[in-house]
Amino acid sequence: MAFQKPTGTQDFLPGTVEKWQYVEEKARDLCRRFNYREIRTPMFEQTELFQRGVGETTDVVQKEMYTFEDKGHRSMTLRPEGTAGVVRAYAENKLYGEPDVSKLYYMGPMFRYERPQAGRYRQFHQFGVEAFGSVDPAIDVEVIALGLQFFKELGLKDVSVEINSVGTSETRAAYNEALLGFLRPMKETLCKDCQHRMERNPMRVLDCKVDQDKFVGAPSILDSLDEESAAYFQQVKDHLTAMEIPYQVNERLVRGLDYYTHTAFEYKAQGIGAIDTIGGGGRYNKLVAEVGGPDQPGIGFGIGMERLQLILASQQVEVPAVKPLDVYLVAIGEAAEQETVKQLFKLRTLGFSAERDYLGRKIKAQMKSADRFQARYTAILGDDELSRGEISLKAMATGEQQNVKLAQLADHLK
Repeated sequence: MAFQKPTGTQDFLPGTVEKWQYVEEKARDLCRRFNYREIRTPMFEQTELFQRGVGETTDVVQKEMYTFEDKGHRSMTLRPEGTAGVVRAYAENKLYGEPDVSKLYYMGPMFRYERPQAGRYRQFHQFGVEAFGSVDPAIDVEVIALGLQFFKELGLKDVSVEINSVGTSETRAAYNEALLGFLRPMKETLCKDCQHRMERNPMRVLDCKVDQDKFVGAPSILDSLDEESAAYFQQVKDHLTAMEIPYQVNERLVRGLDYYTHTAFEYKAQGIGAIDTIGGGGRYNKLVAEVGGPDQPGIGFGIGMERLQLILASQQVEVPAVKPLDVYLVAIGEAAEQETVKQLFKLRTLGFSAERDYLGRKIKAQMKSADRFQARYTAILGDDELSRGEISLKAMATGEQQNVKLAQLADHLK
């Protein structure tokens, strides 16, 4: 082959795409019931949006972004995550002027330059929701519950949610000092990334996958929460309990992005090796203002669709790979062939999924083709049936066959 797909990307072929469509349809239906509306934003934005919105000290901004200079000498970046672009669209299009909470969802590709591995690609896909305009802890819980219900309706088992509070910028400043007091004596024993993060964003050290065993006994951010933040977190927990949603408090959960305030959470599931996080999010009360909008609070999550597909397969969850055809038309004879072309188009315009043979194969081969497409019915038309204005309709599941009037074929298929 002269060309191959870029490293860290995938081709989604027929038979696989249908599984993705099934999951996406589940997400859209769930968002409709929770009253979230779809938003679609550009796949690239000004680089500064992600530097300010995601955070200068994050691995995403420092190591993983696909950044390029366009012909106008502007620095642009393929979006590494969904929230910053949605926040920019919310502010630019003045959605904050709406009288109700703006509840939005998105699905689409994201891009990060990192080492490909199971469930991690350079082009990957996310489903996410964002809710703007409310500081009610109940909206935090609604967002958490929406994600859990999504996994439940897909049939995933043993999905758990971990929550934490990262407080406000003031409480985080106090916590950073306490954390640095714990980390500095061991600085030389930590990995290079941790040593770098310590001075720029100490909380990010707790995300390290290399030195986790060294953080036993680290101070808890919950001990640094002010009275308001502690009360807010308690209300989140109370709502989750009232809704009978099980959760675990993870005091080290800080998420990998800088914009979170108060609630942070992650969804966990087994099935893709060492990586067990399949989504997460949190509240970001300062982010809209940070990207130039008004001071509006927000909360949301992002779910990795590649990881989700891997876990669905690992748990052997039945995901439809092919949508069955309503009918497969078989023609015998030249006149019947002409009528079949006409009937095929008519059925499709009436909303049926229909197919026929285009390879000049014999009847037996066409019937095998109908089986491969999982057709509910096979409609066989010969010149004799055509002269009587009829067509032979066979139910593939039972083998039952009957002659019906051509003009009534659609009614029988219903």
